[in-house]
Amino acid sequence: MSNEEENTIPNVIYDKNTGKSYIKGRFFGKGGFAKCYEITESKSHQVFAGKIVPMSLMAKHNQREKMTQEIAIHQSLNHRHIVGFHGFFDDNKNIYIILELCRKRSMMELHKRRKALSECETRYFMKQILDGVFYLHQNKIIHRDLKLGNLFLNDDLQVKIGDFGLAAKLVHDGERKKTVCGTPNYIAPEVLTKTGHSYEADIWSIGCIMYTLLVGKPPFETSSLKETYSRIKQVQYKTPQHISKPAMNMVANMLQLTPSKRPSVARLIRDTFFTSGYMPTSLPLSCLTMAPRLDMLESHCNRRPLGEMNLNGYTEQDILSNRVPNSPSRKAKPNEITEPQRVNLDIRKMLQTMKEQIGIVLKTKPAKEIISSADELTDPAAQPVIWISKWVDYSDKYGFGYQLSDDSVGVMYNDGTRLIMMANGYNIHYINREGDELYYTVKDCPVNLEKKMKLMNFFMKYMNEHLMKAGGSIAVKQSDSLSRIPYIHQWFRTQTAVVMQLTNGTVQINFLDHAKIIMCPLMTAVTYIDHDKNFKTYRLQTIQENGCCKGLTDNLVYAYEKIKLMLQNSHAR
Repeated sequence: MSNEEENTIPNVIYDKNTGKSYIKGRFFGKGGFAKCYEITESKSHQVFAGKIVPMSLMAKHNQREKMTQEIAIHQSLNHRHIVGFHGFFDDNKNIYIILELCRKRSMMELHKRRKALSECETRYFMKQILDGVFYLHQNKIIHRDLKLGNLFLNDDLQVKIGDFGLAAKLVHDGERKKTVCGTPNYIAPEVLTKTGHSYEADIWSIGCIMYTLLVGKPPFETSSLKETYSRIKQVQYKTPQHISKPAMNMVANMLQLTPSKRPSVARLIRDTFFTSGYMPTSLPLSCLTMAPRLDMLESHCNRRPLGEMNLNGYTEQDILSNRVPNSPSRKAKPNEITEPQRVNLDIRKMLQTMKEQIGIVLKTKPAKEIISSADELTDPAAQPVIWISKWVDYSDKYGFGYQLSDDSVGVMYNDGTRLIMMANGYNIHYINREGDELYYTVKDCPVNLEKKMKLMNFFMKYMNEHLMKAGGSIAVKQSDSLSRIPYIHQWFRTQTAVVMQLTNGTVQINFLDHAKIIMCPLMTAVTYIDHDKNFKTYRLQTIQENGCCKGLTDNLVYAYEKIKLMLQNSHAR
């Protein structure tokens, strides 16, 4: 969409059919022909996603027909795990589709940040995906493009299936479609061979999704499309040893060459995988960037289901409310690296990746071109999940205190230990010198942490009075007990900036002139907050291709030098 076309999107969008008007808000992303904005209905103040397609792109008859079919199918759907459809209309410039806003983006961003998920999280997401697809199949609809990028997440991390651009409605049972469509990594063999496909093609895609969630990469992915298609046709994928038998069996059932051998959604919902271990009823937002504490909970019972865990004398409620005493970390075998050592290695690897990514961008001398202020060069989907919103340096006496964007507060003490108070003001995470994570609540905080808690309260009081935005304490949710938030791994001050690295790989630099950059190696993106507090996220690839403003270039040059320094000195504070 060119700047000229962008300017044809009015700031107030009027639906002449209903008389409703919508105020165009921030740019939310783009895909295919469409651009997406947050839009607010003037009277009710309800916020939606506005999918906007220029009429100029609908000139071809088949494009208009496809759009009509997508709208007709999506409009007919109403289910808790399908993106809500709230209307459509057009003017002489654009077609506007009003959809449910999924602020937590798609599962593709979750995958990029987290790679492999725990089996508990996989159960949670798979159950919702299957519920949504069951509804589609009941209504004789094949989605035909099920993939992580089309599975959206709302503020409660509930799955919403979207993008019905390739969906087809079957007129009668047994009908087979012949069109080759879908996304290479998720496409079923019968779609590739044009032998006719139906609901089973969706089951294959769900198998690919489940494998990707468990393993961290799609089952048939290669660097060559030809090789990927060859592997799909031969059902050739690796079975990692660390994945449980029930999980791999469920995947194998879906990834069968013969479509008729694949189980229906109804059968999959009853698969033993769902009863072979703990399935949370909700997940904390921290799961978007950090593995949950489920891994810790499961280590209490050597990965047995929660039902069996209860035999130890603790109820599910005890576990979820932290009343189970913290067991010491499993002793590492000789020559085996410990969990804290692995975390350090991962963080160092991410730092090295970031250095290489920024190095490639700087070689193109990006400041020679001025990036247009056009929204389309930004990528809001790559925005950081968590960043440091406030900090205070008392390292001459106690340590370094900070507040994260989710309102949790952390202190990195001078003795190398760390304490984090979650935004609910109830859950506490303590990280000892060895890097072991221990979990408490304000009710059961041990005596040996009393002094550190007093210092934490001192930091919180200071930031509350001098720095923090006033905000009520956030209510305690059941999922908080599963939350693990990133904490500061290392930090240092220079004459011009404060450099901070979080354990999720994010590096943030706050400059004394109030500009900030937040760099994420997993999303290959940088967020630039200028002096006027404009918050814009760019993929590094975009900067490479289009250049960027001088301010951001200067900050990236500075960041590159400081990251080199951090790699040389892994023992920075």
